[in-house]
Amino acid sequence: MSLSSRLGGAAAAAAAAAIASTEPRGGERYRAAGRQPTDQVGEVRLRIQRKLADELGPTLYSNDRSDDLDARVREALNELLAREETPLSGADRTRITREVIDEVLGHGPIESLLRDTSVTEVMVNGAHSVYVERFGRIEKVAAEFDDESHLRRIIDRICSRVGRRVDEASPMVDARLPDGSRVNAVVPPIALDGSSLTIRKFASVPLTVGDLLQYGTLTRPAAEFLDACVRGRRNIVVSGGTGSGKTTVLNILSGFVPTDERIVTIEDAAELQLVQDHVVRLESRPSNSEGRGTITTRELVRNALRMRPDRIVVGEVRDSAALDMLQAMNTGHDGSLTTLHANTPRDALSRMETMVLMAGMDLPIRAIRDQVASAVDLILQVSRFKDGTRKVTHITEVVGMEGDVITLQDLFLYDPTATSDLPGGIPVIKSTGIRPHFTDTLAMYGVTLPATMFSNSRRR
Repeated sequence: MSLSSRLGGAAAAAAAAAIASTEPRGGERYRAAGRQPTDQVGEVRLRIQRKLADELGPTLYSNDRSDDLDARVREALNELLAREETPLSGADRTRITREVIDEVLGHGPIESLLRDTSVTEVMVNGAHSVYVERFGRIEKVAAEFDDESHLRRIIDRICSRVGRRVDEASPMVDARLPDGSRVNAVVPPIALDGSSLTIRKFASVPLTVGDLLQYGTLTRPAAEFLDACVRGRRNIVVSGGTGSGKTTVLNILSGFVPTDERIVTIEDAAELQLVQDHVVRLESRPSNSEGRGTITTRELVRNALRMRPDRIVVGEVRDSAALDMLQAMNTGHDGSLTTLHANTPRDALSRMETMVLMAGMDLPIRAIRDQVASAVDLILQVSRFKDGTRKVTHITEVVGMEGDVITLQDLFLYDPTATSDLPGGIPVIKSTGIRPHFTDTLAMYGVTLPATMFSNSRRR
């Protein structure tokens, strides 16, 4: 059965679904409404929600999320509240309106969490277990879904809006919300304790390099060096673990690209926020219900080479697309940017070799390493610390080959004893005092590196 058929069949059941109610706590505290509403307001809300579904029908479950639909829902809801015989206070009416709109137009119990600006990630481990990340720390909240089918309806709604599907045949999916937030969902049979939903929220106001300086993620000399490397068309790989801030750093690096250059971005789920005008955004596509129509990152990288790009920005390289990305860097597309998962700069090189081998080509390791050493100029290592802070811990130059080994040298390193001028003396990255080998190449693009940039004094 197709996704649209399932959604249509679920319309009546969805109208009867209750969502989690809220109570104040700092910003907002979340309380589960339970399977059967026990308070009068909850009963009224459920009754109005059923009537709203009867009046608007399948319109509520279309992929159209226009202002017109929102207006129609609000108008119908106000009329139903006006006809309601149960005495309701202004606060009760506001609560009912918010909860019903969250359920029929939003994401049910987690909609309030998505509105909370202090929440950076929402993690649903089954219908009755919801966690969030606030200020780098994970905590459990009292929001919950009514049952597994309620959670699956919300997951299906998210996926259908971006043309993705998730079911028993394809139990894993990557998607995104309309604001660009990254979504991953896993459903049974591979999710043993109920469906899992993870949403990494998209910042409504993108972080700037000034924010990274303020948080101690970077220092001013390191930021100026990275700005010079991007303007000087150096190929940069951002490496790090899950949730370490790779995409944030990549987004900031892309902001250094001159506005007169053509940029092609390639992502699994579009989330980069480029400020330039001349940008072409491409997104990979999974197979349809018949197992056809897949568009991989590797195919998009190959196609991007025909689009006359000055820069290619790949959101993340995780498979054989690494080979095409390296070839793009080696064939006139200098200044390309990408990210990958690795623990150290040296591990990043090893993982790149492994991903190239995944392309199925019988290449000798020496040839692969020659390609990597020639293509990649700089590796940024981003790490997330136990206290939730994220820092750039290495800015490492790929120097070249010595025998069969790729030679690296660290230009900037995180030093716990080197503190910034920020309140509290936050440990920061500092220069090792070594100047990069590509200084002369930067000069060809009119970029110079002052000697003071590589001062290895104690304070920054």
